[in-house]
Amino acid sequence: MLLSAQGRVTSASSITMMITLKFAVLLLAVSSCRGLQHNYNNVYEEEEVERSVQASKYGSLWPLPQKVQISEVSFKLTSNSFKIVDAKESSAGPSCSLLQDAYRRYYEYVFGGAKRQPGQSKTRRTDRSELTELQVWITSPEAECDAYPSVTSDESYELLVDQPFAILKAPKVWGALHGLETFSQLVYEDEYGAKSINSTTISDSPRFAHRGILLDSSRHFLPIKVILANLETMAMNKFNVFHWHIVDDPSFPYLSRTFPQLSQQGAYHPYTHVYTPADVKMVIEFARLRGIRVIPEFDTPGHTQSWGKGQPDLLTPCYSGSKPSGTFGPVNPILNTTYDFMKQFFSEISTVFPDGYVHLGGDEVDFTCWKSNPDIQKFMAQQGFEQDYSKLESFYIQRLLDIVTTTKKGYMIWQEVFDNGVKLKSDTVVHVWIGSATNEEMRKVTAAGFTTILSAPWYLDYISYAQDWQKYYKVEPLNFDGTEQQKKLVIGGEACLWGEYVDATNLTPRLWPRASAVAERLWSAQNVTDIDDAFNRLSVHRCRMVERGIPAEPLFSSYCPREYKGI
Repeated sequence: MLLSAQGRVTSASSITMMITLKFAVLLLAVSSCRGLQHNYNNVYEEEEVERSVQASKYGSLWPLPQKVQISEVSFKLTSNSFKIVDAKESSAGPSCSLLQDAYRRYYEYVFGGAKRQPGQSKTRRTDRSELTELQVWITSPEAECDAYPSVTSDESYELLVDQPFAILKAPKVWGALHGLETFSQLVYEDEYGAKSINSTTISDSPRFAHRGILLDSSRHFLPIKVILANLETMAMNKFNVFHWHIVDDPSFPYLSRTFPQLSQQGAYHPYTHVYTPADVKMVIEFARLRGIRVIPEFDTPGHTQSWGKGQPDLLTPCYSGSKPSGTFGPVNPILNTTYDFMKQFFSEISTVFPDGYVHLGGDEVDFTCWKSNPDIQKFMAQQGFEQDYSKLESFYIQRLLDIVTTTKKGYMIWQEVFDNGVKLKSDTVVHVWIGSATNEEMRKVTAAGFTTILSAPWYLDYISYAQDWQKYYKVEPLNFDGTEQQKKLVIGGEACLWGEYVDATNLTPRLWPRASAVAERLWSAQNVTDIDDAFNRLSVHRCRMVERGIPAEPLFSSYCPREYKGI
């Protein structure tokens, strides 16, 4: 017998029943809470494993280089005596501003902005175990200091950290930039803040040439500061393509010199929510100095509602019965004025964006409005298209591709353009994004001989509980049936962060370090798949990004020696 709080005698069986009831209610509540989480990614498929960060034999290198040898011999580094310099044999000298800027940037990353103390002799004798110099040696006659990176850029480098000085060798500046990032990742500090680096030999180059991040600045406007911060973070992860999905249905923030009314009418605000020519130029140069290409996307004929606000007659009038409904559909493909506009617009784009490629979209075209329009129906009959509106889409796309070809640009397109049988140039890049039957799509596109990039498994706007970075890390881009020749046509991939629920407030922590998982998959060797070692290295790499001012979200329960300080 037990005594209740109220002094009444209560039987053990009654108490047992009460506890059982309360436990059942608790279980029901927990189940309900779990049910409220949108479980589209099977977030409770696996129990989250309690793990703490262990030291990796590769330190905190991310992405992991192709060949690494790290010895136990260590050298001191001090801000007073260490410097990054051009090697005497280098084809790039003091006039190569790209490298000079990078030297300053990485010195500050290594030493936290520490400066040489006044009166300190630059030539003082140093301890034998101190490393005082990193010499950067560009080995090709043409360093490409003033060039723009391209899909064929040589990004390889070799790094030797030893006495009397460290040597970074690269054929071009692009490899040197990656080597500087790798060198900075080799530096570690003890509990007193003293910097050290171990004797190391690295030979490195990327597995894939196209390693991209897609950001969407139409659904939410992204301030330039946020774009630049993410370009900086991309360089820390050795990404080399910024796919700028700059306009879409919701808004047209690109300020066109030729058609200023597009942003005047189509942007969320014509002054505060636009990218001026100066803004665009700044983004492109900031990216270039970090070895990053900027590929703009101007998606048509769908996803163009914002275009129509500033360009009369560009979009198709929709009909309700025999009368216009007052709404508009995709670009109107039957008017000559449409193609006159596109010719002028893409002529401008080809001069503003220096990259050899432009992304032309071509995805998710809704045929409902075209079907309702009597002029479209008449045109379909004249062309013999019958009721196959994919033929009308192909008619438009083909004319657009011909226009873009005259601007001397290559083009990238979403997979639907290929699926619908549009005649494509041999150097077209097909972008595979649809999540179902991805491997079959990759097989088909490469079997047709087209260069391919993959995004389907890397839509980072889909968020879930637990460590979803592991899911992105485990993807193998070449895991489809095909010949070796087909697999050579896969030049890489992109992590996409669409903007329905993302703006300046949450973009960076949502993207990093989840995108870092994609970075290693696209850079490192195919056999780099150890998820535990990846966790150990990525945890420290994430803290390094935080220390550098990037609010990258945590992988799991943990702490960083230097936490993010906030704004």
